[in-house]
Amino acid sequence: MLATGAGSPTKLQIKAVTNVTALAQVDREKIYQWINELSSPETRENALLELSKKRESVPDLAPMLWHSCGTIAALLQEIVNIYPSINPPTLTAHQSNRVCNALALLQCVASHPETRSAFLAAHIPLFLYPFLHTVSKTRPFEYLRLTSLGVIGALVKTDEQEVINFLLTTEIIPLCLRIMESGSELSKTVATFILQKILLDDTGLAYICQTYERFSHVAMILGKMVLQLSKEPSARLLKHVVRCYLRLSDNLRAREALRQCLPDQLKDSTFAQVLKDDTTTKRWLAQLVKNLQEGQVTDARGIPLAPQ
Repeated sequence: MLATGAGSPTKLQIKAVTNVTALAQVDREKIYQWINELSSPETRENALLELSKKRESVPDLAPMLWHSCGTIAALLQEIVNIYPSINPPTLTAHQSNRVCNALALLQCVASHPETRSAFLAAHIPLFLYPFLHTVSKTRPFEYLRLTSLGVIGALVKTDEQEVINFLLTTEIIPLCLRIMESGSELSKTVATFILQKILLDDTGLAYICQTYERFSHVAMILGKMVLQLSKEPSARLLKHVVRCYLRLSDNLRAREALRQCLPDQLKDSTFAQVLKDDTTTKRWLAQLVKNLQEGQVTDARGIPLAPQ
């Protein structure tokens, strides 16, 4: 018979632990079953739904998905099946929800350290780019773009050099810039976050500042966003925009150009109210202004001289 002293578990405690273990085993059996069901078109839709709900609670779901037979092919088939609904734009809410469940599982694979490299080596993000090209403002398309951006966002969040190297070989920067210009606030925020992460990498910063065309495209879109934010403020979006400008100012050629094209709204008190409780963004903004003033030639009155 079990002792019930202070240091010994009671029968009730042992039973509770056993029940939790058994429940976990049942859950795992269900996970295996749903993964198997992805291979069959008849059972795939429900399996996508159930697995997408569980992706946060099963730490090794990504390797299970990646290494199981036919699973990634089934997820890619879900994506490709939607292509005909993109142009002309006929995507329904049901179609959007279903493919977004598949995208959620791909995001899980993109996030996991064991599967990320293989995910990139297979060039799977490229399958999502047609979704980022869409411009329809309907809710199904907006949800599709946002979820697709989420997969790329999960990749850049890892701060891995191989991720940036891969993305720079693709058209992700112009795609993000287009969404930053005309997407919903949430899509703009994720797209700007992706650009910010690319800029924070030295290779990414050098790539964007390598030609005037690349830099001017980025600067033009950021400038339009500042103007829009002065009319419709969003502290979260503004934070990413300011961080992008600050990082650009680390490049000497970009710094010189920003002295001419930094929006006035970032130099005056336009955003004082929006940023009143955001010490981080206020500090970034102050540093940005300081960076642009350093090394600047002024006349006797302290007024900057125009470049020769």
